[in-house]
Amino acid sequence: MSEPVKVGVQQLPHAEGLPLPSYQSAQAAGLDLIAAIPEHAPMVLAAGRQAMVPTGLVIALPDGYEAQVRPRSGLAARHGVTVLNSPGTVDADYRGEINVLLVNLGSEAFTIRRGERIAQMIVAPVTRVELLRAAALPATPRGSGGFGSTGR
Repeated sequence: MSEPVKVGVQQLPHAEGLPLPSYQSAQAAGLDLIAAIPEHAPMVLAAGRQAMVPTGLVIALPDGYEAQVRPRSGLAARHGVTVLNSPGTVDADYRGEINVLLVNLGSEAFTIRRGERIAQMIVAPVTRVELLRAAALPATPRGSGGFGSTGR
């Protein structure tokens, strides 16, 4: 396993007392993000609705890295709750609060409580590309076959 990438993190006042995101197993790829909503005001996410859930975190990613905000599989499987813009991207130069855009695709309302694990964040290196105009591109056996074309 490689050396950990150092990422500065600041907890905002509304996240006071909450733990920092953490890996839930030795081989986990994602850090679990936690809802930083008031204890006395749980957020009810009605079926078919979406909401921006604050985490109370600001991070300083090193140059050449991004953070991806992804769904937690358990929330999706049990409740139909997922990250709407999955994966959400946090760029290295962003210094605002990380919020998670959740959507309830289930048939019942879902209550989000303070400290609940709502998504996971994966930090990964970014490869930047240089696009080169071309009059033609090399042919491939697949060609322009898209959506489902390789499953036949």
